[in-house]
Amino acid sequence: MLAFILRRLFQSVIVMVTVAFIAFMLFQYVGDPVVFLLGQDATTEQIRQLRADLGLDRSFVVQFVHFLGNAVQGEFGLSLRQAAKVSRLIAERFPATLELALVAALIALLIGVPMGVYAALRRGSFVSQVLMMISLLGVSLPTFLIGILLILLFAVTLGWFPSFGRGEVVQMGWWSSGLMTAKGWHHIVLPATTLAIFQLTLIMRLVRAEMLEVLRTDYIKFARARGLSNRAVYFGHALKNTLVPVMTITGLQIGGLIAFAIITETVFQWPGMGLLFIQAVTFADIPVMAAYLCLISLIFVVINLVVDLLYFVVDPRLRVEGAAGH
Repeated sequence: MLAFILRRLFQSVIVMVTVAFIAFMLFQYVGDPVVFLLGQDATTEQIRQLRADLGLDRSFVVQFVHFLGNAVQGEFGLSLRQAAKVSRLIAERFPATLELALVAALIALLIGVPMGVYAALRRGSFVSQVLMMISLLGVSLPTFLIGILLILLFAVTLGWFPSFGRGEVVQMGWWSSGLMTAKGWHHIVLPATTLAIFQLTLIMRLVRAEMLEVLRTDYIKFARARGLSNRAVYFGHALKNTLVPVMTITGLQIGGLIAFAIITETVFQWPGMGLLFIQAVTFADIPVMAAYLCLISLIFVVINLVVDLLYFVVDPRLRVEGAAGH
């Protein structure tokens, strides 16, 4: 297992260096930061001095190594739009995005898995067919349309939930949390539901398909032949093996929820990293765009590594194969 971990860590480092190189290329080919900082009326001497201060007069390789060293420390320079450190801007927005993604993932899991199990065990029933129809709608409808419809129904028509903002938050050092206040939970319901619907329907359809596949295997037939109850067969044997691929999808989807919360945060004006990234794209704020790209890639790499390690815990076949290969 140690060899596997070291191999995966090496692969992760290669991926992050590649992403850092792509992010660094943004600085080279998407606008000139000196022009953004000084404006069009800057003198030649001012431009030359600022380029020297920023290290832009050095060679390509030296600049990339310097960028890589700063990125490892979480430093990406100053925002061209807000004239503030990018690391501080990311730190201020990250708690909002993380809370939104985690609540959405929790909703998707708590509802999607039971729905998928029910649709598999009662696949010919009317309720199962209705669930599959709803799941098709959830997969097909774009996120921004779901958000607008939820705002129209629950915020404008019924007035049950607010349509924008994060609500009241509690500050704990550099971390801010809206999940410790009633208004914070009130504000997160609609955006979290919007973000969770696609993931929920995806998990439901995956659980249903995997459950049906597992129920056709020989060891399930053997369990029935031993006289085990349906509850023991379904939840003690079938569901446990069904959740192995679901674990992979769920892990990747958590990274996806963080990365692709951009649309949801824009629709609900949620003050997270997605909204910050949209504003950065609008103003060509390259340092913020590069930091966002590196952070999202790091999240995906870490989640993939954790999921791979969990495989060794959940699936004994991998441990046997690893021992045989060793």
